[in-house]
This record gives sequence, C-alpha cells and structure tokens, in this order.
Amino acid sequence: MSLLRQAERCLKNQQLHKALNAFINPGDHDHLLHAVREADDRTSRGQAKSSLDGKLVAVKDNICTADHATTCASTILRGFKSPYPGTVVEKLQAAGAVIAGTTNLDEFGMGSHSTNSTFGPVYNLHGSLDDPLSAGGSSGGSAVAVATGQCYAALGTDTGGSVRLPAAYTGIIGFKPSYGMVSRFGVIAYANSLDTVGILAMNSASAKGVFGEALGPETKIDAINGYDKRDPTSLAPSTRSRISEQLNRRRRQKTLRIGVPQEYNIDELEPVVRKAWLHTLKSLRELGHSVQMVSLPATRLALSAYYVIAPAEASSNLAKYDGVRYGNQLSKEVNDGAVLYAGTRGQGLGEEVRRRILLGAYSLSAAAIDNYFIQAQKVRRLVQDDFDRVFALPNSLLDQSEDAQKNAGVDVIISPTAPTPPPTLAAVASHSSVDSYSDDVLTVPASLAGLPALSVPVLLEQRSGTVESGPSTVGMQIIAQYGHDDLLFDVAQMIEQGRKA
Repeated sequence: MSLLRQAERCLKNQQLHKALNAFINPGDHDHLLHAVREADDRTSRGQAKSSLDGKLVAVKDNICTADHATTCASTILRGFKSPYPGTVVEKLQAAGAVIAGTTNLDEFGMGSHSTNSTFGPVYNLHGSLDDPLSAGGSSGGSAVAVATGQCYAALGTDTGGSVRLPAAYTGIIGFKPSYGMVSRFGVIAYANSLDTVGILAMNSASAKGVFGEALGPETKIDAINGYDKRDPTSLAPSTRSRISEQLNRRRRQKTLRIGVPQEYNIDELEPVVRKAWLHTLKSLRELGHSVQMVSLPATRLALSAYYVIAPAEASSNLAKYDGVRYGNQLSKEVNDGAVLYAGTRGQGLGEEVRRRILLGAYSLSAAAIDNYFIQAQKVRRLVQDDFDRVFALPNSLLDQSEDAQKNAGVDVIISPTAPTPPPTLAAVASHSSVDSYSDDVLTVPASLAGLPALSVPVLLEQRSGTVESGPSTVGMQIIAQYGHDDLLFDVAQMIEQGRKA
C-alpha cells in the first residue's frame, strides 16, 4: 500500500474514532497529505529518508512541537505554543516522519487512566459505549490513536508506567527506553529523574523503527535514539558504544535465561493475567530458553518510594506555573496572604496535580524530608541493586567487570504489565487516589532503576461474564539490564511469533 493510501486511512480513522478523544490538536489534513505525497515521491525515486519517511506519528501533548500548541492537557497552559520543538520531534521530522498531531493525556502526565485532562477523558476502543473501559495513562491518547489506526506510531512519556500501562490496556506495544537513551529536551517535565520518552506501536518492528539505532558517534540516526548535548542526562556516545559491544557479545548466544520475579506474583493479580503469564513463559521455554525464579525484595517498597520521589520533583518543576512567569493568568484576585498566583494555580491546575504538588511540597519540607524523601531515595537504590544482582551482565553505568557478575544471572525479566485487564471508567471514578496509584505497582520498579521495559500483548483467555467487545489481550512486561534496549525487541518478537502460531 502506498504511503498516501496509508495516510488517508489514518485520517479516516481519526474521524471515525473522534469520540474516543485521543487527539487534542490533530494536524491539518491537507498539510499532512501534502507532506506524505512528497515522501511518496522520494520513495518512488529510491531516495526515502528512512523507514519512517511519510509515516504519520502522533506526539503526546507534553512534548513540544513547532506547529501545534503544547498544553499538557492543563487549563494553565491552554493555547501555549512552544518557540522550538523537542529533540525527539526534530529527529522524527529529519527521518521523514509526518507529525499527525498531539494526543490527550492525564494533566502533566499525572494519572493512570487518562481521565485527568481539561479536554475530557480518553476512551478505550474496547468495551461498550454505555460502560467504557480505561485507556490507561498517562499516555492514553497516544495508545488509543495507535490501537485504532489513527497514526502509524506515537510518542508518549513514561515516568512510572505511563507508556506501558496504556499499551497493555489497548493491546499494543509500549516501549520505555533506558533512562538517558532518548533526549528529554523539549519535554515538559513532571519528574526529571524518571521521565522517559517512550514509543507506542502496533508491533515490535514498528516500535524499533521509531527508536532506531544510534550507538556510536558516527552511526546514522534514523529515529529518536541518540545523544543530545542539549540534554544533560543524555547518555554519552562512548557509553553507548561500550553497551553495544557488551550486548552484541551476549546476543551471539542462541538461548536466553529468563527471570520470573516472585514478588510480582501479588495477591491483586487476576487469575486470567496469571494464566497468560504462565502461558508466555511456557512458550518461551518450548523455544529452548531457560526460565528461573528470581527475587527482587525491594519491589514491595518501590511504589511507596515512587509516590514520594515523583511528587517531590513535580512540586519543584510546577512551581513556575504562576500566571506571571509561565502559564495563563486566570485570576487577578489577591488572597488574604497577598499571594497573586494562588487563584491562578487553584483554577488552572486540576485536582490530581494540586494533590501531588502538596504531597511533594510536604515530603521536601524540613520537618519531613529525612523521613520521606531521603528514605525514598534509599529505597530507590535498593531497587536498583536488586536488578543489578539478578542480571547476568553488569550495569554499564557502574564500575563493574563482567567477570564479577554471577553466571547464574538472567538476561531478561518477564512479568505482567498490569495486575488486571482495563477497569471500567465507572470503577476508576469510584477508586480513591491511593487505589489508582496501585495500578502502577508492576511498572514502577523498572522506572526507579532507569531500566528499559517493553509491554507486549499476549492472548487473554475468555473470562466468564466478559463483554464481547472487551480486550482479547493482556500486556506482558519485559525488563532488561540498563542499555540492553535492543534485547527487548528480540524477546518481544519471539512472543509475537508465538502468538501468531
């Protein structure tokens, strides 16, 4: 199918699924089709810029673009247009990708169901119209846009599972790279030490094409992976080369050692999810790979630590939105404390954002920082140490030799992405904020450790009482050692092939 036909189909799907509310700012159709025609011409002449040339790629609305407003789904930033695009957007355009528009999300990325948006909630393509299902969050708009064919692929951001959870709920691939692999320049920050630009796509090959390969200073960059001097957390080319050499040596081995974390077999795990997990492990074992139990004891503390660290960083990052320096001034009234911006922040920021700012401000206060923030950072290090202990290869960011690593270590870890299939939005509305936080319990540990993780859909056994239009898949999460992002795609491809068999 020609690029033009593919684009026309995507634009038709945007109209067909408009009620799902995936896009905040869809691109102008005439402009998009003109760009695709140019790419079609290049391809016909054998001069395509990359495998992404002429493909429609959507961008989460907390990543700056030059052609669209960037609102973070917040009233305080409604209408804001960035003077420059983010690095990931520049790289996509350099590879020939056409930006399809910006997608809906939880305000400033704070949420697990894409319901905390000033533009209204995102609806899952599965479920009934009378009782819609959660699309996951916070990158729910990007996930639904991909799952319904409104674009070829989409970018999201993953702080504690915000790419992987929507992917699991909508039946697509959701990939969070290693922290520092992809530039965060031009991404509006939620929690700097956790935020990672991720990819949503229909299959692992498409996701890998968007990620690209940029492991050395002279390697051609076709997509978003690569060093960026404008991002101080971007991984240096020398470290990327060292990781590439280490991973290439490991990939020469034909079989993998797969770890199963016993702490991820939680009480909240629904039987159908557990059964899909066991079936996935059985399929990989039949391919000749070995499966072994591993222990990650700090996992039980990870969620609590995350919800101290992330709000603390958010309270600092969002302090600038006062209607004077940044953001819309929504109130000119001065309260009793003579604070000009109190009314603006009260009106311009949603309930969940205000809750996390207060939580973060408290945990950073002189009275609480030792008991909360400092303790959470210690837990974070324990989580990182747990992963480093069970992986066969050492963490390339640490001063370790491969000889010092235990031979009994594993190459990847596989677990469910979420404890349950997607809940209904009615059930989400009845949850307390703490209940909603627990949806991230299986995705947060990899985020705290900065490790690459990918959610791949596997078939779900039909449950009694399940709505016919409900999801037929559940997400399986693959976690690898730091920098071994390409290994995730190898394993995801094995699982995808097993699903087709």
